[in-house]
Amino acid sequence: MKKPEFAFYQRPNGHTEFLEFLQSLPEKDRAKLIANITNVQDQGLIVARKMKWIKKLDDNLFELRSKAGNNIQRGLYFHVTGSDYQITHGFTKKSQKTPPNEVKHALEIRAEYWEEQKND
Repeated sequence: MKKPEFAFYQRPNGHTEFLEFLQSLPEKDRAKLIANITNVQDQGLIVARKMKWIKKLDDNLFELRSKAGNNIQRGLYFHVTGSDYQITHGFTKKSQKTPPNEVKHALEIRAEYWEEQKND
């Protein structure tokens, strides 16, 4: 199985929400989240699932998981085709469950992505 390759989705309005989120994080938190993405790409999805670096949230919606001290970051992503995945956005998690509004936001971005692809 080919290893996953992540891209950061740039919205039609020019925003790349995940990159903007990364830039807003303290250096240590940013480094940890980037390291987790690299680990998933290097080790593959099966290892990533066992290591709890990723988790399935919904049909074709997953989260990249990172924790630095008490700070818990998440990046939501979906599968495009083959080994290609798009990260929609990121957020700092403050509760046990992934907030429904974050899932809803990722689903909206995913729908926007597919609409853009259809129009290309």
